[in-house]
Amino acid sequence: MTLSACIQSFRLRTLPLSMSGIILGGGLAYHYLTANQTFCLTHYCLVFFLALLTTLSLQILSNLSNELGDADHGTDDGQDARVAYGLQSGAITYKEMKMLIRLFVGLCIVFGTELVWTAFGTLLSVRSVVFLGLGLLAIIGSMTYTLGKYNYGYHGFGDLGVFLFFGLLSTMGSFYLQTYTLTTDALLSAVAIALPIVGVLNLNNIRDMDNDRAHGKHTFAGWLGKKGGKIYHTCLIVCSLVIFTCLGHYLTLLALPVLIWHLIYIWRHEDGMLDRQMPVLMFTSIALAILAAIM
Repeated sequence: MTLSACIQSFRLRTLPLSMSGIILGGGLAYHYLTANQTFCLTHYCLVFFLALLTTLSLQILSNLSNELGDADHGTDDGQDARVAYGLQSGAITYKEMKMLIRLFVGLCIVFGTELVWTAFGTLLSVRSVVFLGLGLLAIIGSMTYTLGKYNYGYHGFGDLGVFLFFGLLSTMGSFYLQTYTLTTDALLSAVAIALPIVGVLNLNNIRDMDNDRAHGKHTFAGWLGKKGGKIYHTCLIVCSLVIFTCLGHYLTLLALPVLIWHLIYIWRHEDGMLDRQMPVLMFTSIALAILAAIM
């Protein structure tokens, strides 16, 4: 097992997805705290940094578990639409992959526990226990997308899992850990950033639809069909911008030209060609989070 093989299986290009919610929640929290004159820079930076480490560990854990789960189902065999990751290429063995998964489970626990301790000053309060429980659910959710007997990614619930964990929980959790409260703006902003994040998964599922069906993987895009999946994808992007705009986050409209081009490309291309738009939507998602966090 080489470092380059591990990095490839970490799928670094997906990390902006998990960072988006933390950045947005942290930005909204900054405005809330400064408006209420309760801002402490040291505490804010520590909580924000630990939240980033936790969510990045969860994203990598999800990527590794997804690779192992797909390998168990044979879903990745013969796929030419994208590069072969560690298991598929033979650069990483099953034993080594399981070791990496255990490592990142440990990192999630360490960073998550330290995050709760730093945010609340104790692990024994009700809200600390609630957040530790949510962290445990996030670890389980990251691992069971395609891995295990009761995985939900093969039964059409992947979009919902991403929406809840990497959209709502990431954004609202980041906001609450700083402010100890929740607001309507934080909730609706979390929904807005969750939609393009779900869009990345949907784009992946449209690209792999034929192969997924052949291996018994049922996705929401698979149920909708390729045209229906593209309509759904368009709705995700449009609704995200509409919500941000209605909330007064007008800077997000700067991403409109890129998103229009993105949607035109999606409608004009099929299968493996869609892979080129994956990084576009990933980095646009983090751009939306930053723009919304500024204003």
